[in-house]
Parts: sequence; structure tokens; C-alpha cells
Amino acid sequence: MHTMAIDSFVPMLESLSAILDKGAAHAKSTGLELVSARLAPDMFTLVQQVQLACDHARDSVSRLTGKEPPRVENSERSLDDLKARIANTITCLNSIEARAFEGAEDRDCSIPIPNNLVISMNGLQFLRVWALPHFYFHVVTAYDILRHHRVVIGKQDYLSQVGSFIRPRK
Repeated sequence: MHTMAIDSFVPMLESLSAILDKGAAHAKSTGLELVSARLAPDMFTLVQQVQLACDHARDSVSRLTGKEPPRVENSERSLDDLKARIANTITCLNSIEARAFEGAEDRDCSIPIPNNLVISMNGLQFLRVWALPHFYFHVVTAYDILRHHRVVIGKQDYLSQVGSFIRPRK
């Protein structure tokens, strides 16, 4: 569970930080304001997408390890602020030892929802059907916002961690 959570969240957050660098360079050269950019009027802004990606990673790991998630203010107003939030999230995630995940597969990770209902899940179900899909949704939406505003990024930027697996054929 530690490997699936931490080793999924951290590399994608690192990729997100790197594409924000490209977004910052693009914004500087074009005068675009990207922080409040969005894909559609009823969708969250870039700043909210990045905040939510970080929140899902941090809060999911807290839930899986049986801890209360740390409270984090949503005060980011610039791409540099967003990069700092990502860096803080990565530091937080990397500080959690594998042993903290002992029993996570079977831990109750149910989510209360309105009308006195609950989404009832154990840790494995929570990670597989809730945490990772929500996290990736917000990361890819941030990526899409940048692409929509003509930041020159591609799949290799989104999946930058795959480069460490490239080897010569045997």
C-alpha cells in the first residue's frame, strides 16, 4: 500500500511541478495569467486543481495510515505558491514510513456523504477506486488547462517518471 500510494503520488506531483515551470515561462513570455485559468466556466481553476491534487494525495495517505489529515490553507495566488504547495506535499508524503501503512488494506476508509449515507470502503478499495482516480483527475485537468492555454507540454511531461524505466533492449 505504501508503494502504490507514495510511489504513485510523488512522481506525478513532481511532474506537475515541472509542467508548472513551463507554464510560468509561457505566462512570462505571453503575459497570460494562468492561475485562474480554467477549461470551462463551471470547472475549477488551475490553482484549485493543483490544491485538490495535493489535498487528495496528502489526505488519502493520512486516511490509509489512520491519521487525521493536516490542515492546509488554500492561500496560493501564484504559480510559485503552487510549486511550494506541491513541494510541501511531497515532503509530507516522503516522511511517511512504510510501516505506517501496516493494515491499510483492511482499514476502514469509509467516507460519509449527505443524507446520512456513507461510501463504505476498506483501504485497498479506497486507494483503488477513490484516492488514485481523484488525484489523477486533478493532475490531468491542471495539465489540460495549461495545454489549452498553449503551454508547450506533452505526454512526456505528464509521465516524466517513465523515463527512469527506459533501457536498451536485450
